[in-house]
Amino acid sequence: MKRITVEMLKAREACSDQVELFERVFPRGAPVSMRSFAKARKAGLDPRWTAHLLRAPALAEYEKVRDAALAEYEKARAPAWAEYKKVRDAAWAEYKKVRDAAEKARAPAWAEYEKVRDAALAEYEKACAPALAEYEKVRAPAWAEYEKVRDAALVAALRSEEER
Repeated sequence: MKRITVEMLKAREACSDQVELFERVFPRGAPVSMRSFAKARKAGLDPRWTAHLLRAPALAEYEKVRDAALAEYEKARAPAWAEYKKVRDAAWAEYKKVRDAAEKARAPAWAEYEKVRDAALAEYEKACAPALAEYEKVRAPAWAEYEKVRDAALVAALRSEEER
């Protein structure tokens, strides 16, 4: 196979959004090359999907090479991942130790703050209550009058529309 085409992808029932993207990136199809695969990846396509275009013998050979490469990757990656996890776990344990100590030290201060805050809030509400009640005495009738005038204006405007 020298070229991958939209027709080939459609025949293998590739996802329609990926086929559309392929067609935008490769309007005349894509040559089978490392360069095309790099361009496809950069555009958001997954060139590995093209393995669906292979016939059985070629697919078997591809899978053999792919699996061997993956095994080598895992062999190289595993010790580094294990070391990372060891460092990460130790750092997390240290973080938790410091965080828990800080929480323990903060707890009494926070409790005292809440006690003082609650008392201050109660005093604030007690001081504001008479002024709020007085405000409400003035506001309620003024609001009722506003609503009456507003509604009358709206009725008048609606009636004038009928007359037009």
